[in-house]
Amino acid sequence: MFKRTDTKVINVGGVKIGGGNPIAVQSMTNTDTRDWKATVKQIKELENAGCEIIRVSIPDMESAKNIKNIKKNISIPLVADIHFDHRLAIEAIKQGVDKLRINPGNIGSEDKVKELVREAKAAGIPIRIGVNAGSLKTVHNYSTPLEKARALVAGAMEHVKILEKSNFYDIAVSLKASDVITTVEAHKLFAKKRNYPLHLGITESGSIFRGTIKSSVGLGIMLQDGLGDTIRVSLTANPVEEVRVAYQILQSLDLRTTGIDIVSCPTCSRCKVDLINIVNDLETGLSKIKKVSGKKNIKIAVMGCVVNGPGEAKEADFGIAGGVGEGILFKKGKIIAKIPADKWVEKLISLYKKA
Repeated sequence: MFKRTDTKVINVGGVKIGGGNPIAVQSMTNTDTRDWKATVKQIKELENAGCEIIRVSIPDMESAKNIKNIKKNISIPLVADIHFDHRLAIEAIKQGVDKLRINPGNIGSEDKVKELVREAKAAGIPIRIGVNAGSLKTVHNYSTPLEKARALVAGAMEHVKILEKSNFYDIAVSLKASDVITTVEAHKLFAKKRNYPLHLGITESGSIFRGTIKSSVGLGIMLQDGLGDTIRVSLTANPVEEVRVAYQILQSLDLRTTGIDIVSCPTCSRCKVDLINIVNDLETGLSKIKKVSGKKNIKIAVMGCVVNGPGEAKEADFGIAGGVGEGILFKKGKIIAKIPADKWVEKLISLYKKA
């Protein structure tokens, strides 16, 4: 098992980040924050999917003033994403936000940063310095991933030092680019300079297909290196998908659990059941069952034929080895029934609920 980097602990509305605490899963709403009811509705969907910290964009004062309405109607910590105008951050603090995210590439002068830092310190809320390659002008002067990574770190350190000059240390840092290598190298470099908790992500990673791949590769490398205290998977999709992907990334490295581990085969000509649709329907059905954080994974094997099927099904908590239009059902290594393919999903979900 790899060793996680020791980082400072910060408290985001009751969720502790850093210091070996479980890696927290974050997402961000894509609703108009001025419509606080729609925003709350989406946050509730994210809560049900397992999101532990939620961020909202604050592009104007109306959005900032809605923080209070949003916060009192949700159950997870709320982060305000602020660009260009430090006054929006100050208003968000007044409205009871749990954390600020500011971008050193566009938030304004050092004096403006110091002003919002004073307010954050008085309110006892942390600040994430979110450095993004797309908005940090110095990054565009370089061509190689390592050079770009160094520019990201320099931008982050500039603002870290401003906060530290004000005796403010409740800091998290992210150093994101849309390419994997730049992002990985930036986090490695920063971890050698400070021990603030790291918020991992590959920014603007793309669609569910491309974004999931890029995020899985990038986050997997950093997590394997022991880096990271909280993650957000950025996808051009429903943010619920971000949460689902984040948990699967963490689960694949044994860092968190969703309570479910599905093993299924890629199918071949030996498969005599509609396994692809069966597995998709099974995942959809299981996703509607609320996650039990910390619960040991229940391993479910759904196999299409008799080559690897019996072995995988036998090793799982329960599983099915397929035959012609039917399958042998195993529970804890023992055969308990033979069931038709159209009953597999119903039976497996029933067994999971009882496990």
